[in-house]
Amino acid sequence: MADGDGLGEAAIAAASPASAPGLSPSLGWRERLRAGLAGTGASLWFVAGLGLLYALRVPLRLCENLAAESLCGLKTQRHLRHLRVTVFLNSLTPKFYVALTGTSSLISGLIFIFEWWYFHKHGTSFIEQVSVSHLRPLMGGTESSISEPGSPSNNRESETSRQNLSVMQKAWRERNPPARIKAAYQALELNNDCATAYVLLAEEEATTIVDAERLFKQALKAGETIYRRSQQCQHQSPQHEAQLRRDTNVLVYIKRRLAMCARKLGRIREAVKIMRDLMKEFPPLTMLNIHENLLESLLELQAYADVQAVLAKYDDISLPKSAAICYTAALLKTRTVSDKFSPETASRRGLSTAEINAVEAIHRAVEFNPHVPKYLLEMKSLILPPEHILKRGDSEAIAYAFFHLQHWKRIEGALHLLQCTWEGTFRMIPYPLEKGHLFYPYPSCTETADRELLPSFHHVSVYPKKEIPFFIHFTAGLCSSTAMIAFLTHQFPEIMGVFAKAVLGFSCLQPRHPQFLSKTHKI
Repeated sequence: MADGDGLGEAAIAAASPASAPGLSPSLGWRERLRAGLAGTGASLWFVAGLGLLYALRVPLRLCENLAAESLCGLKTQRHLRHLRVTVFLNSLTPKFYVALTGTSSLISGLIFIFEWWYFHKHGTSFIEQVSVSHLRPLMGGTESSISEPGSPSNNRESETSRQNLSVMQKAWRERNPPARIKAAYQALELNNDCATAYVLLAEEEATTIVDAERLFKQALKAGETIYRRSQQCQHQSPQHEAQLRRDTNVLVYIKRRLAMCARKLGRIREAVKIMRDLMKEFPPLTMLNIHENLLESLLELQAYADVQAVLAKYDDISLPKSAAICYTAALLKTRTVSDKFSPETASRRGLSTAEINAVEAIHRAVEFNPHVPKYLLEMKSLILPPEHILKRGDSEAIAYAFFHLQHWKRIEGALHLLQCTWEGTFRMIPYPLEKGHLFYPYPSCTETADRELLPSFHHVSVYPKKEIPFFIHFTAGLCSSTAMIAFLTHQFPEIMGVFAKAVLGFSCLQPRHPQFLSKTHKI
């Protein structure tokens, strides 16, 4: 079910509630605190305490001595505290700050190394796990305040929901797919209406689109029930509002996945209807990029007027851009002139207004993501798009070309116009890339991120480097050689003089041209 939309496990993990199982309710707060501080993290806290005591040993000793001496002379407790603070601050030496800085740096380094090791071994953060599992129950979790304490049924429902959410949180964080699926089934055993469990099974266990659609429909049924329940309680407390936002994200994700299943199964009009209803019902959720999936479905239907209407709403300067937005806008403008475009004719009579608009749209799209044209023109081989993509990166270019290449091929002459004009974009962008033309400068960090997202066998596309003209190379070589000859002449005048005489003598010994000799003989 990887459709190259950039939403996968991370989207559901963000949508699922961030709750974790607490300890047994029979334990007191001292036992919980002892359990939270036990284990492998206790050594770090012990080292931190020793470092802090070592750094503060001199100031604390000074405070005790000054307090003992000033008790006899001061009459009020306020003056005593003021004197303590003043003398303490004035007695701090540079050694104290050096020791404090060194100790904090050492502790930070140890914590970083331990966190890195623990994350690579267990796939989760130790500090986050301890905070969620041990410290949060001590301070009172948000889930415990959602239910009404006076109702036993509500308490049982809250406890079941809390256990269910804890299991799903473990499932989404688990790296091993079989363990994730097992945890999802455990969540369904606790609560048969767990929507996120059905979503995980549809994403991980389903082998066909039909099976995935069946699981998503079960998730939709459960998600709508939970969403209606959250709507009724949303004004009771901030915790209920947060729960409504989480349930809304889950419901939108499920409906979007159902629309994508319908599109893959050939029911494109049904997919368009689901997406339009989503955009009307939840207009603030533009960050989920549902309009990009709608654009792709409308292009499959060749409903170009509807595509233009969607672009008019979402291709706005205040909204974030993407390769799908920019290149679809270029495709629509190219469609009006591509069938009659000829480079020879355009060079003789010049470009018309429609052709100029099409070329400018192509330049705008190429500036946003310069990696797409090579995949559309099949200058580079396509691979399956990754689960997550990086905007303006090679991963986004692969995902766009994988799903939209057919739309460019369907319009006659569109790829030919793209081939003739896309490289002209780089003549308008300043070099080096200190600023962009229509967008922000191209980020230099995309190559590193794309190497992590894409498979190792794929040759990652990098930003095209502007070639330096031959005249600059020639001038640089001439200046360098002249400077070298001048330096050698200054340092070794006799040797360079002999060398110059030898070069001149060798040139004089060269035979003259036969035609010149024959003319001289005749004269």
